[in-house]
Amino acid sequence: MNRHNEWILILDYGSQFTQLIARRLREFNIYCEIHPFNVDLSTVSEPVPKGIILSGSPKSVNDDDAPSLQTDILDWDVPILGVCYGLQLLAHTQIPGSVEKADKREFGRAHLIVDNNNGILKDVEDNSVVWMSHGDHIHELPSSYVIVGHTNNAGVAAVHHKEKEIYGVQFHPEVAHTDCGKQILHNFAFDICGLSGDWTANSFVEEQIEAIRKKVGNDKVLCALSGGVDSTVVATLIHKAIGDQLECVFVDNGLLRKDEFNEVLDLYIKDLELPVRGVDASELFLTRLTGVSDPEKKRKIIGVTFIDVFEKEIGGQSEFKYLAQGTLYPDVIESVSFKGPSATIKSHHNVGGLPEKMKLDLIEPVRELFKDEVREVGKALGIPAHFIGRHPFPGPGLGIRVIGELSKERLDLLREADKIFIDELKNQGLYDDVWQALAVLLPVQSVGVMGDERTYEFTAAIRAVTSVDGMTADWAHLPYDFLGTVSNRIINEVKGINRVVYDISSKPPATIEWE
Repeated sequence: MNRHNEWILILDYGSQFTQLIARRLREFNIYCEIHPFNVDLSTVSEPVPKGIILSGSPKSVNDDDAPSLQTDILDWDVPILGVCYGLQLLAHTQIPGSVEKADKREFGRAHLIVDNNNGILKDVEDNSVVWMSHGDHIHELPSSYVIVGHTNNAGVAAVHHKEKEIYGVQFHPEVAHTDCGKQILHNFAFDICGLSGDWTANSFVEEQIEAIRKKVGNDKVLCALSGGVDSTVVATLIHKAIGDQLECVFVDNGLLRKDEFNEVLDLYIKDLELPVRGVDASELFLTRLTGVSDPEKKRKIIGVTFIDVFEKEIGGQSEFKYLAQGTLYPDVIESVSFKGPSATIKSHHNVGGLPEKMKLDLIEPVRELFKDEVREVGKALGIPAHFIGRHPFPGPGLGIRVIGELSKERLDLLREADKIFIDELKNQGLYDDVWQALAVLLPVQSVGVMGDERTYEFTAAIRAVTSVDGMTADWAHLPYDFLGTVSNRIINEVKGINRVVYDISSKPPATIEWE
């Protein structure tokens, strides 16, 4: 880990909002890392963080299996902010039994009454809305703390240690519903921890170029390009660091969007001047995938086939020591969560089997970044804006957007519908207003009427969402006239589709992709 000198450690106690704490700090250009509450402290003490935040938790501090506080951090002499469970843990650690079930639980909006607007509550407006989510409350505050804020139901809503830079809030400053949330985190990071907010895309690029050169030395790196933003940023960053010690392979798996392989390959070679080899393996992929309907089986076939193609292309070239991948920070956080491995919703799209089979070490230069931060790094690297602004595209491509059995004919239908949808978004100036847009071909045929003839054809679902980083998303409220235009064009121009529906589900509970 090439850790930034100025950083904040976030200890995760299981809150669904923990990633949001990191997102808010990153918006201030502050580097931070999320680690499980029971992390080996020796691994996060070089350099010592400038501040520590204790997250919320679904647990009660009085539960038998409640996650505990590693009290050694209290000796580090760095500012600490406890959020919800984190605050209760600070009290409970000092006075066991000081936290108990509240007579009136608080979930949702409450109004913060500011008793002292210095320190953590500086410039926080009195009676502003905060977001509560707790069934316990502190009934006995340790004498070393003073209350600086309360609500009608919570006598202890914000506290400050009398002698040390230790603070706590009973609400969640990281969520958008808390009016003063950003101000509170800003107060903690800049005024209390003394950070300067110098972690920018340009500084990240400089640090990573140095780190890549140091790690790779004179060895060679192989990069699997998907045509997406993440792998493109990774390849451009590594190429800037080590030049032609990098070799990229861009595979046409037959699951890309219309004309995408040639257009993206052209960008790689002409605009970015990457050392890239284009491989048309579409026939092999489609042969193995034809007739397959289970989404997880599709993903596994695609992954295995990628490995086979790479082995054929790179086989015998023993000079490669590293494989570059576009792993992002949400993947890293999920893999180290103290809650243990989550249920398999879908396989990760990175070609995870390659290092094991090809004896390559991984190099993942953007594993510290969220999706929107990768885009900022791409801009700093000079990647064209029209490419950086491309919507996310899944590793398995259209293979998981054709619901049910795969075939070339169904993929071609979807390609045409998808192009019409994306082209219309661009034509009407709506493309940049949505985070991701896609078309899905459903395994549902229905009766239609075209002229004097009855049709029995497929249904296409179109989906567009707004989001910051894909962790949560809302369906995009696109104009009715626009949706009507897209529907008419798809039905009139794509023979085989006679019905179009618009997906208005949000994430959660739905996912952005259908499979």
